[in-house]
Amino acid sequence: MRIAVLLEDRCQPKKCNHECWAFCPPVLNGIECIVFDDGTGKPIISEPLCIGCGICINKCPFDAIIIQNLPAELEVDKIHRYSQNGFRLFRLPAPREKQVVGILGQNGMGKSTAINILSGALVPNLGDWLNEEPNWAEAVETQPKGELRNYFNDILDGKVRVAVKPQYVDHIPKQFTGKVGELLAHADERKAMDEVTAELGIDHLLERDVGELSGGELQRLAIAATLLRDVDVYFFDEPSSYLDIYERMRVVKILQRLSKEHRVIVIEHDLAILDVLSDLVHIVYGERAAFGIFTPPRTTRKAINAYLDGFLAEENVRIRDKPISFVRGSTRAEAVGPAILEWGGIAKTLGEFTLTTGEGKLHQAEVVGVVGPNATGKTTYAKIIAGELEMDDGWCTMEAKISYKPQHVVAEHDCTVREWLDAELGNRWHVGEFQSRVVRPLQVDQLLELNAQQLSGGELQAVSIVVCLGREADIYLLDEPSAHLDANSRMEAAKAIRRTMETNATSALVIDHDIYFIDIVSDSLLVFEGEGGKHGTAVGPLPLREGMNRFLESVGITFRRDHDSKRPRINKEGSQKDRNQKASGDYYYTD
Repeated sequence: MRIAVLLEDRCQPKKCNHECWAFCPPVLNGIECIVFDDGTGKPIISEPLCIGCGICINKCPFDAIIIQNLPAELEVDKIHRYSQNGFRLFRLPAPREKQVVGILGQNGMGKSTAINILSGALVPNLGDWLNEEPNWAEAVETQPKGELRNYFNDILDGKVRVAVKPQYVDHIPKQFTGKVGELLAHADERKAMDEVTAELGIDHLLERDVGELSGGELQRLAIAATLLRDVDVYFFDEPSSYLDIYERMRVVKILQRLSKEHRVIVIEHDLAILDVLSDLVHIVYGERAAFGIFTPPRTTRKAINAYLDGFLAEENVRIRDKPISFVRGSTRAEAVGPAILEWGGIAKTLGEFTLTTGEGKLHQAEVVGVVGPNATGKTTYAKIIAGELEMDDGWCTMEAKISYKPQHVVAEHDCTVREWLDAELGNRWHVGEFQSRVVRPLQVDQLLELNAQQLSGGELQAVSIVVCLGREADIYLLDEPSAHLDANSRMEAAKAIRRTMETNATSALVIDHDIYFIDIVSDSLLVFEGEGGKHGTAVGPLPLREGMNRFLESVGITFRRDHDSKRPRINKEGSQKDRNQKASGDYYYTD
């Protein structure tokens, strides 16, 4: 089965010479394999007439065409298709009784489409994009007997009520302008607002305006509003974003308890959290914005290991060129150079919050991960180092040139990504080595002709990382670079940061809450402790293992290494391994 996809947001027929049509062999032989839409001027590619030569792919100046051969057996697994040359989805995950079903895969491969279908918001057209009124009865008949068919029958019969926690919680203030308590009272079908808000730690926010909330507070608000709905199936799209590890583990316990009485599906990019939260995981693979294929469910461990390895044995499909590997922290930081940044006794008061630090150093070719609870001063510290805030007391050597990526990134200019990169970096981002090390792994090369202000959260984050790493600097300071990135992009970003520091003999401070990300990127750790919103103290940098042990002891969780992939895994609370590691003080993994 051959599919032809036109990426509408990239195609610019007024800026090209119709190379796709001009060089197409069937067209040159008088066959109308490619014609142009009278309204948009964009090409329409006939899949039956396409010979799969790939010439149009290579000739398109905007990389707007994807031609892909797929296994013939997928013909019967078509779920939805948006247009003649639009995105198409094959297979679906299935909600299960008394289990948390996880979804793992890159952005742009149909996870949101799948949720829309499973929530009943979108009726699947089974690949017939011309059918403007698809119906559930037909969709039911195409499914083999099993949980998904039963679920479709429940939707058809109106027996399923669903609640969906949205992905982009930062959009909530644009949709609701009242108080937190007012929003939750409106959502409270279960009459459980007091219980839910207390459990999520937002009961003190009820009189706050929604527009005043931080990202983490907005995320907990969205989770609370979803939990308060009286429904049969709960969908949570990226529930861990903006949350620290304490809050993530709290959400894990809440969702696991919820799954005992309801069906729960979770899209999650933090692999440590997905690992401990889910009972089963569906991997979705394919080509971004072109097609997505859901695999049958695997056990969580097998699914994550297969995803990291990049090869799905059951499907005989490679989804990544190279496996994602994890390096023992004890082997790092041996080749660091002299100190290029030093500080001591930093103090800063902002309203009711006070930050203090001890003495610390950042060395040449060293990557320091920065961890700790939200609202304990990590971003405040970063802004002081970056020169955006003045300290009240203490000292810091400021000779080093710093490139800073802030926590919240915005596209300030109405221009293409290419123009943005040119303005920020000049010719630096065109260099082949930087392209192979940073630009292409983060897939920013596929975004060059898009308007910067129309990028998704993940795309904007990727471009911002490229901008930060592309500047000439001694120290690269990145605040929550994993936010909005999918699991694959997080791993690629971590590797890009490390490669940049090693190649250029420069240094980085990286603030993040994703343990996998921190494990891959860090040589050492700067640990923040304290009470959120009141006071925070920075300790270190410490050796990676020592820093992790100190940090995780305060969280009360332990990690082990997976014996196959070597990835960090959270131990089940109260398990023998958990108890043994806590007793020995070895909260971070044992080899």
